[in-house]
Amino acid sequence: MIKEQMTMPNGQLQELKDGNMIIHQTETLFAHRKIVLFAVPGAFTPTCSAAHLPGYVVSADELKAKGVDDIICLSVNDAFVMYEWGKSQNAENILMLADGDGSYTKMLGLGKETGGFGGYRSQRYAMIIENGIVTHLNVEKPKEFEVSSAEVILESL
Repeated sequence: MIKEQMTMPNGQLQELKDGNMIIHQTETLFAHRKIVLFAVPGAFTPTCSAAHLPGYVVSADELKAKGVDDIICLSVNDAFVMYEWGKSQNAENILMLADGDGSYTKMLGLGKETGGFGGYRSQRYAMIIENGIVTHLNVEKPKEFEVSSAEVILESL
């Protein structure tokens, strides 16, 4: 599993924007920038939709005021689902990125198998990345939402 002070792995994440599929190379996405990345087990799921993503939507201005260049929501969903979920949550200040096949989540070592519930998914976590290096990482225990909220990350900046 990725840990604090480790370099983020190189990979690809997808975004649907203005009807076009954009492929983000993580090496470029994280370089020379301060990023807050939070990951959810699934778009449109209860905790993710009622608390996790909305907390970052509400706190986006405060996060950016603390020097954050981008706030990224990551999920093992496809880019079409992430786009629609972001739209339904008024997340225009959040970069809604898809890890459609879970390959990037596997590189991070932050995935989990959920069986018939949804297959391979991400664990719930949040991290601060500075110049491609993880400077802060909070991984939730199963079925909890305590350490990856926007409020907790704001306190860590």
